[in-house]
Amino acid sequence: MTTTAHVYPIDNIDTDRIIPGKYTKTLDMSALASHVLEDLDSEFSKKVQQGDILVAGNNFGCGSSREQAPIALKASGISVVVAKTFARIFYRNAINIGLPVIEVEQHNIQSGDSISVDLENGVVTNHTKNETYQATKMPQQMIDILNAGGLVNYLVKHGDYV
Repeated sequence: MTTTAHVYPIDNIDTDRIIPGKYTKTLDMSALASHVLEDLDSEFSKKVQQGDILVAGNNFGCGSSREQAPIALKASGISVVVAKTFARIFYRNAINIGLPVIEVEQHNIQSGDSISVDLENGVVTNHTKNETYQATKMPQQMIDILNAGGLVNYLVKHGDYV
């Protein structure tokens, strides 16, 4: 699927910037989605369409171990997060809730570019610029968890432990 990129080339976007702590008590996914990245871009939730891709810098998702951060991104319509690197706890939380994340060290993606992500082969394609970028390939077991929609769905389907 080809979709629109929303690029924030900032390092160390922490979980408090992804979803401010004052909103983490709600179970209302649309409320979470409406506040995603609001301290970074007050219009973010209005710009994002279902299936869009977020592109960020190094150490995305650092800070508090907050499962609501990837949940809020997914609820906002983001289908994949592309970053140079991720904070490890965010990376695992995202996979566990079924939000694909992929690391790309070098790219030329700008906001509004039409891109697609091939998790299986670790490739991000920028259709606007007719360029491809090599990503860090994800282990098959993590891809299987994502394909199941997250860790809980994977365990329900397979009845075993990862």
